[in-house]
Amino acid sequence: MARDSQAALVALNRFGFGARGGASGDLVNASSDPRGFVKAELARASGVLLEAPGLQSTQQLGQAVFAYQDQVKQAREAAKTAAPAETSAPTEQKPALRRNLSLNAAAAEIAGQMTEAKPADNAVRPEAMQPNAVAPPAAKPAPQPLNVIQKTFRAEALARLQRATLAECGFTERLVVFWSNHFCISASKGELARIWAGAFEREAIRPHVLGRFPDMLKAVEQHPAMLFFLDNQQSLGPDSRAGQNRKRGLNENLAREIMELHTLGVGGGYTQEDVTSLARIITGWTFAGRQGQLGPPGSFVFNTNAHQPGPHMLLGKTYEPTGLAQGEAALADIARHPSTANFIATKFVRHFVADDPPPALVARLRDVFVRTDGDLKALAVALVDSDEAWQAPLTKMRSPYDFLVASGRLLARVPEDPSRYLNGLNLLGQPLWSPAGPNGFPDTNAAWAAPEGMKLRLDIAAQIAARLGNNIDPIDLLEFVAADAASIETRRTVERAESRQQALALLLMSPEMQRR
Repeated sequence: MARDSQAALVALNRFGFGARGGASGDLVNASSDPRGFVKAELARASGVLLEAPGLQSTQQLGQAVFAYQDQVKQAREAAKTAAPAETSAPTEQKPALRRNLSLNAAAAEIAGQMTEAKPADNAVRPEAMQPNAVAPPAAKPAPQPLNVIQKTFRAEALARLQRATLAECGFTERLVVFWSNHFCISASKGELARIWAGAFEREAIRPHVLGRFPDMLKAVEQHPAMLFFLDNQQSLGPDSRAGQNRKRGLNENLAREIMELHTLGVGGGYTQEDVTSLARIITGWTFAGRQGQLGPPGSFVFNTNAHQPGPHMLLGKTYEPTGLAQGEAALADIARHPSTANFIATKFVRHFVADDPPPALVARLRDVFVRTDGDLKALAVALVDSDEAWQAPLTKMRSPYDFLVASGRLLARVPEDPSRYLNGLNLLGQPLWSPAGPNGFPDTNAAWAAPEGMKLRLDIAAQIAARLGNNIDPIDLLEFVAADAASIETRRTVERAESRQQALALLLMSPEMQRR
């Protein structure tokens, strides 16, 4: 039984988000056939898609944010004209009041709020404090627009967290997290990035997690969220009609990250000339703005007037001037480049197995990637079928996201509000969908096992234990986590704790909960 429990622990922790508490029986189920338990999720391709009431498409959200920005502007302008006439005294008698922030500052402030402040139902109204006072009727304040940006972000976050918490193993959700971080955007880029962050993952990542890499690459690079994040809507071919009229040229951000971070990798055989050439090839890849001149606001469009005309050479091959198809052909070839296969295989193994990826396993996955034309389901199956993935010790540190989700699963707490998770991720340095740069969040122990980070995890574990510990038996939870695969040290530590709260905090900080 000990050997089966150990394999079950690997199945749940290395490939998933850990065992669920309650009556799930995850560890028992995984013990009977660990590899089959993990691969079972891959047979349910539709299970990776995420649909929830209220979640909208990128195009719908683009229109919503443009309307919201217009409402903010109108509300600010109305507030300026709604002041009582007596406040407009001569400047030499009364200094002018600074009543409002700028529109941009106000919108950024609203978009950055993590919770929505609401007045209490029994709050005392100013007019009720002096019922006998006689005063002229005050101007009706301008209505404040609903913060659709933050409401959308929270709804998307909650749907993702609930899916991860409820999944039987969580392997496909782990794959979503991996690819979403590989092709990352940052919600901190601005209002469009924030409202589109969840839709980007639902539309460009999830449909292709068990599909083909070339298809995912195309979906990602043509998604308005990626185009906005890496400024491709600002990139104009110098010889295009728009480039000549506006005297503005290329923006190489997207082209550079496609080659450096999304496909070939550093040292993948490309040059700065190739980056510039790819930037020219994908000029005109943009999204329709609020006026809808090129298409429905918030939709991907190819703007011929911004595209650099002519043939272009990339990685030794000439691509003829075929408009949108020129860039799609270039992406398809880059997706099949040998350097891309090696880069993806190495990163995949590093994420799931070890900071120093076993070379033989990387080589096998690279061959699978090439042989199957980037079949990502085949890549995942080859990983699970490998002996290295089961024999390597559980030394990888869980990321903050993995840790918080694993804790929620163990405690059988399906989130109804994302606030605790979002606040915890901010504290631990992995704010949801908001990496500091286009290279995403780090994926090594050095990033997450630093002393300060572990202290913050302990603080969160203590807070969870203080809130829930009195009603939970940590000894029972240890059976859900690892059963007899738990180390003697962990078992003794939990059993000898001075209180249930302390025992729960220590369990959440144990290697069985922190390592994968």
